[in-house]
Amino acid sequence: MVLTFATGVIDAASFLGLGNVFTANMTGNVVLLGFGISGAPELPVLAPLVSLAAFFIGSVVGGRMANRFPAKTNHLSRSMQVEIGVLVAAVAWTLLVDVEPGHVSAGVTIAMLAFALGVRNATVRRVKVADLTTTVLTMTLTALAADSPLAGGDGHGSWRRGGAVAAMLLGAVAGGLLVKAHLSAAIALAAVLALLTWLVFVPAAAAAEASAKPLDRKAGS
Repeated sequence: MVLTFATGVIDAASFLGLGNVFTANMTGNVVLLGFGISGAPELPVLAPLVSLAAFFIGSVVGGRMANRFPAKTNHLSRSMQVEIGVLVAAVAWTLLVDVEPGHVSAGVTIAMLAFALGVRNATVRRVKVADLTTTVLTMTLTALAADSPLAGGDGHGSWRRGGAVAAMLLGAVAGGLLVKAHLSAAIALAAVLALLTWLVFVPAAAAAEASAKPLDRKAGS
């Protein structure tokens, strides 16, 4: 949920502060790229391409990390370290450089944010927390509706799915407000949330995973 909130913050920072481009939601980028190629006014072509390429590279790095460190929490911990480092670098870049949409300065920022989210997305895919992809809500919303009592379902998992939607919405609101102050403020909040995940939730998940192993061995015996 924390990382989903952070995604809303980052996409608000990129779309509002870097010129109509997403750095987490790649579906949106593909659509925006199509609009830009078709000649829609004020929609870029290069920025979505940069974001897609950086996200792809980040996902490759995340996938290689997953193969090298197969333990879920170990992989997640290292992935969060990468995300934190890249986001901190992005904060420093946006503070030191006058970032303007359509310029190289914005392209560098887009590349850093998309790379960080690519690494994270590859990690979350391997961790496989139900309904919490942290970057995409289409299937979450579909499951929320399709499994609801209105559709004849039991509503199982509705709180988690609804919480993910609310988290990204609130993150987008927070990011939109912070961008009005300065682009770096929104990215800094995302970095703090990533740091919080690494310091608090990853160790808790590791402890839970370690305590579950003896139970698994007993069940196997």
